[in-house]
Order: sequence, then structure tokens, then C-alpha cells
Amino acid sequence: MKEKTLAQKYLYNGKIVKLREDKAVTSEGCEVERTVVEHPGGVGIALEDEDGRFFFVTQWRYAQGKTTLEYPAGKREKGESDLDVAKREIAEETGYLGKDWFYLGTIYPTPAYDTETIGMYYARKDRFVGQHLDADEFINISKLTLDEITDKILNGEVHDAKTIAMTFLVRKLKERGKI
Repeated sequence: MKEKTLAQKYLYNGKIVKLREDKAVTSEGCEVERTVVEHPGGVGIALEDEDGRFFFVTQWRYAQGKTTLEYPAGKREKGESDLDVAKREIAEETGYLGKDWFYLGTIYPTPAYDTETIGMYYARKDRFVGQHLDADEFINISKLTLDEITDKILNGEVHDAKTIAMTFLVRKLKERGKI
């Protein structure tokens, strides 16, 4: 089922993504064209406070034309490990450090044409160090219990894939005593 790349042609090289068209050959010998979005990926962080509530960000997502409710998250920078990104982003967005970090896994949001992967982490809230948002970042912070976020997901109020996946993972890992 593996395909071999024969040629690549870059069509766009942007600030966050690159777009290319590939020619490939399937394991059955059929030549095909594939369009690929190259994305550096990112991480999502489920940060839990001492009362069992999780930090969430509400922000405008331009591509969707909507405000979304999500776990804090951020894009990988060149040379950063996923855990480094998680630690940086949680402090920038919430103002808190995390402790007792636990890796939840990786998801592929759109594997058919996009190289983006999202590493997912759970952490407990540590000390406050101050929020440091990017100049173009405007977010509101809220806290919800797992039951509250699960209800919002089931009611169709949350569409963010990482938030849905992370809520499931955190809930199940808590039920099993892993976190």
C-alpha cells in the first residue's frame, strides 16, 4: 500500500505552510498526482487546576470565520521538541507553568493531504509567571470541568479536533488512574 514519490514541485511557500504537487507511483505501478500541504505541526495542552477544571482559550479562527473554544495550543518552531512547545505555549497563553507532564499521543488532523501532526499533553497547573501573547493573538481564558467540555462537544458547540480527541483521552486516562 506504500507509494513512492517520483517528483515534487513547490507551488507556494508561505509563513506557516508550503504547498506542493507530487508525482508518485502506487505499489500496483499506477502513476498518481498528490497535492500536499506541508505544516510544521503543533501541540495541544490539557492544563488542569487544583479544582479539576481545565484551561480553555476562546479565539477567532480566521480560516473558519468563527470563534472557537479549544485547549491551549501552539505551532512548533524549528528545532523544538513537542514538550518544549507545550511548556512554552501553556505559559504564553495562560500565564501558568505546567508540572507532572504526561504525553497523550499524536493526532493527524487531515492526513489525506496535510503533513500536520499535533502532539497532545496533559499537565497540572504550577505557578503563575504571567501571560505573554503574540502581538496578533487575542484570546479569552476560561476553565471547564471534563463534564462541562464533554457536554459542549456532544451539543455541537466544539468543533476543534484536538479538543475533542484530548477530552476523550484525558477522560479515559483519568478513569483508568493513569493521570
